[in-house]
Amino acid sequence: MNIAVVGTGYVGLVTGTCFSETGNNVTCVDIDENKVRRMQEGQIPIYEPHLDMLFERNIKQNRLKFTTDLASAIKDAQVIFLALPTPPGDDGAADLRYVLGVADQLGKMLTEYKVIVDKSTVPVGTAERVHAAIAANAKVDFDVVSNPEFLREGFAVDDFLKPDRVVIGTTSERARRVMGDLYKPFVRQGNPILFMDERSAELTKYAANAFLATKITFMNEIANFCDLVGADVDKVRIGIGSDTRIGKRFLFPGIGFGGSCFPKDVSALLQSGQDAGYQFEIIDAVLRVNDRQKLVLVEKIKRHYGGNLQGRKFGLWGLAFKADTDDIREAPALYMIDALVEAGAAIVAFDPEAMPNVRKLLGDKIGYAEGAYDALQGADALIIATEWSVFRTPDFGRMEGLLKEKTIFDGRNLYDVEQFEGSGFHYESIGRQRIQSGNGQ
Repeated sequence: MNIAVVGTGYVGLVTGTCFSETGNNVTCVDIDENKVRRMQEGQIPIYEPHLDMLFERNIKQNRLKFTTDLASAIKDAQVIFLALPTPPGDDGAADLRYVLGVADQLGKMLTEYKVIVDKSTVPVGTAERVHAAIAANAKVDFDVVSNPEFLREGFAVDDFLKPDRVVIGTTSERARRVMGDLYKPFVRQGNPILFMDERSAELTKYAANAFLATKITFMNEIANFCDLVGADVDKVRIGIGSDTRIGKRFLFPGIGFGGSCFPKDVSALLQSGQDAGYQFEIIDAVLRVNDRQKLVLVEKIKRHYGGNLQGRKFGLWGLAFKADTDDIREAPALYMIDALVEAGAAIVAFDPEAMPNVRKLLGDKIGYAEGAYDALQGADALIIATEWSVFRTPDFGRMEGLLKEKTIFDGRNLYDVEQFEGSGFHYESIGRQRIQSGNGQ
């Protein structure tokens, strides 16, 4: 099939590259001339495990192309994916200006039937608005389909190539056949293609992300309570996760969720409810609790130092909102940096992928280390904000020689508490026993 993907952000680039991997001819469109030129030269603009290999292979085999010319990209395309930004507005609602702007252009360009697919995460009713924007100028038949993505950053290639399910919202039998043929290679193992109406498909994405965000936030609250009453959140997590009605995933406590999806999508669903006259009380609480959770480790640090961080220096491991990505959108590390610097502390950070993005954002507000251990030289303590695998089995002896004090504040519970007993380290994590330096208790 000939496919056009409008927008080469995270979703658009993964979508286009993975469709080309199954033999389709894909043209990706972006208005950023410099970005398009770099991609034409084989430079991938984002970090996502395994994406670079597919990207390079399909460019080489001439199945994946890039352009700034929308008209030429869609000319022979049977399916046009809209993978455009839907940033939150001041009220949290999704801003559809980019989606509707391209829809307006498409109406003037269509010369034959095409399927236009909303791949971006959009509020309920967007497919109708996109259809109306195209229809205002179109002189040929077309269909608008909702096909939300369910891609986890760090696992996006596997999620696309081997999806748990594919959700397609359309009431058109013609569009249903086209989309079914397009996705057939991805569900050969029997995972379902779920056809439904457009509004239900749009809400499915928001509902899924809101539920997962709620599950994470619930566990963070349980962890905070464990800190107060002396329970161990790891044991609680295992105890409830063995219940098949609950499941083991998304039960790891930490310093809150971030990224491009959960914060934005949960806020957008909350605002959509308000627009429809409905108050999502649970979702409202999720957002408020998550905002607090991003600073829960800072409160532990302040308490440890008697409330005075002036002149303290901290090594920070992790800047991305999660491991295996360079995405720093709504990353808890950024909130902690702001709070610690405001309190008079200095930060030297290391992250395997996200440092260039943070440097663009923060400049010299913090220091940047060449390696993980370099960040610890002369630091009062280590702070862990992202669960990169490279941080999971460090050389504690080497750390001891670099840190002023043997102190670790772990926002991702990377280490077993028991390993610090009698070690002389002061170790604090989320929802588990605090190990005091010196006596191991």
